[in-house]
Amino acid sequence: MYDQLPLEGMPRRLYSCTPSRLNAWLDCRRRYRFTYLDRPQPPKGPPWAHNSVGASAHNALAAWWREPYDRRTPLTAAVLVTKGWITEGFRDEAQSAQWLGRTRDVVSGYAATLDPSDEPVGVERTVATRTSVIAVSGRIDRLDRRGDELVVVDYKTGRRPLTQDDARSSLALAVYAIAASRVMRTPARVVELHHLPTGEIVQWRHTDESLGRHLRRAEEIALEASEADERYRAVMGGGSARRTRPGDSAAGPPRVPAELDEVFAPSPGPLCGWCDFRRHCPEGQVAAPERRPWDGLGE
Repeated sequence: MYDQLPLEGMPRRLYSCTPSRLNAWLDCRRRYRFTYLDRPQPPKGPPWAHNSVGASAHNALAAWWREPYDRRTPLTAAVLVTKGWITEGFRDEAQSAQWLGRTRDVVSGYAATLDPSDEPVGVERTVATRTSVIAVSGRIDRLDRRGDELVVVDYKTGRRPLTQDDARSSLALAVYAIAASRVMRTPARVVELHHLPTGEIVQWRHTDESLGRHLRRAEEIALEASEADERYRAVMGGGSARRTRPGDSAAGPPRVPAELDEVFAPSPGPLCGWCDFRRHCPEGQVAAPERRPWDGLGE
């Protein structure tokens, strides 16, 4: 019901993407180039501790649902966090241990609010769909069935309080709802953000019209990014303009002509301090101070 008519001048080949790739194009085109086009990819900065916390929590909750029914307890959730704890990005072992304890409490507390018998339709479920423009796929944290419809659930572990607008405006959640509805042949209009640190649940109920708007927006972004990708391949000849020598792969991104620097212009701002590729972007270095790997924890 969300299929779009072919757009004039659209590329014949479908643009294969994830919501993360589409959002990367919107956020910063230079970072998009570094992430998806440059080969070899420029070396990233060190891992972020807040990403380690988020991944550890997500992995533990996914594993919790895979446990036998009688083992789906808050204690099991805590044990799973401990077993799968990711130690990257922390200042030292003491900080890692401190956040292990916090995350264990957060995840076990959230697990205590769940009904272990309420089996999800999917956990870490990959869904995909396509239109005349894009072939988009992504992985849903949890897909619930409530009555005669599906609900897309996304876990959040960050410090920032969530608002209903976060759920309403999320391109990723809307795309997941559309894809899940098509794959499962069941309506999926409700999307939820579950903020694990506070237990807050933010919900938004889409309409067919609002989902269609999100999908059209995804197509518009995809057309822009696809055109830029083709320009990159045409100019670079399918490879890097700079030929690396043995041992030189970590030197930085390939040198590109000025015309590509214009196509993939940076978007300098406060978030540049958190960019994995800040060291390769002079504009980003000026825009924001470098963040330490554990600064996202907010201690």
